[in-house]
Amino acid sequence: MSTEVAPRDPWERFGWLMWSGWVVFLVFPVVAALQADRGWAPRLLAVALVLGFAAAYVGEVLRLTSDRHWRRSVPEPVVVLVLLFALAAATVPTIGAAALSFVPFLQSFGVFGLPRPLCWIYAGALLAATALATVLWLGPEDLSLLFILVGVTAAAVAGRLLGEHGQAYESAVRGQDLATERERLARDVHDVLGHSLTVVIVKAELAARLVEADPARAREELADIQRLSREALGEIRATVGGLRAARLSTEIEHAREALLGAGMVPDLPTDERVLDPRYRVVLGWVLREAVTNVVRHSRADRCSAWLTESSLVVEDDGRGLGDTPEGNGLRGLRERVHGAGGHFTVGPGQDGRGTRLEASW
Repeated sequence: MSTEVAPRDPWERFGWLMWSGWVVFLVFPVVAALQADRGWAPRLLAVALVLGFAAAYVGEVLRLTSDRHWRRSVPEPVVVLVLLFALAAATVPTIGAAALSFVPFLQSFGVFGLPRPLCWIYAGALLAATALATVLWLGPEDLSLLFILVGVTAAAVAGRLLGEHGQAYESAVRGQDLATERERLARDVHDVLGHSLTVVIVKAELAARLVEADPARAREELADIQRLSREALGEIRATVGGLRAARLSTEIEHAREALLGAGMVPDLPTDERVLDPRYRVVLGWVLREAVTNVVRHSRADRCSAWLTESSLVVEDDGRGLGDTPEGNGLRGLRERVHGAGGHFTVGPGQDGRGTRLEASW
């Protein structure tokens, strides 16, 4: 079974720019190494260590920005951090206090790279250690690096939190979209199968009664059952693929056929053009489910439907809803109409008999 991977944000590929752009500040330890009062060999070694630090930092940044999830495991980030600390510490004999220039890089990498809560413990510990080293190394009068580190820490923490909340929001949106699509699919399958199987059952019962009395008519009904079954199969396939939309003109003809097959008198609109085209697809589904319910449950003799520019009304003279709770079909229609910005009502007919269903805008 293949697992579908969510598409990536195309702008994520440029996330490394925010991280790697800081590498330019490693020019300070490079300059300090070249100006150190040491021989050429120690100075060149210090420059090589700075370049190695930059390469390790950029390489891990590229890996971090290519991974959509925050760290769940400890070993790899810890190994990289140990390597970065080792490279930075190895420059101390040559450049001295200038090695503190590596601290903002170590801080930002730890905050972003380590899992919770280790990243917060690490950030606080490095801040405290840097404050102590600054006081002992440069004196209490030179705290500019500490202020810079506080700003870097705040920015890194804010970036981490925003990133995590952003991923959580994306995950919630994807979950909501998935739930919405499942509801749509369930609603469409219910409406398609409900109508098609209801008509098939009605025609099968009629064919069974006609086998002896009118074999030719029974054969016609059986042929209709075959045709309807093929159409229903095609509709289910299209619905699962998200391709099917109910056409109002087609649904009017299907409704007339279903009502006649159930022995009811249909009084249906003959021209859908009176209706605003924006509502025709939704009202096609409404008419389909409404007529299906009439055939299934109403025991009516007559079913009428009429259109206005912005509404559809379906009414029958059957036994009415009574105390029957609203089923999945009506609930699905209500969701469809409300989702399209309309109003949906179901209740007794105008004379108190039967059922009246209305969808309007």
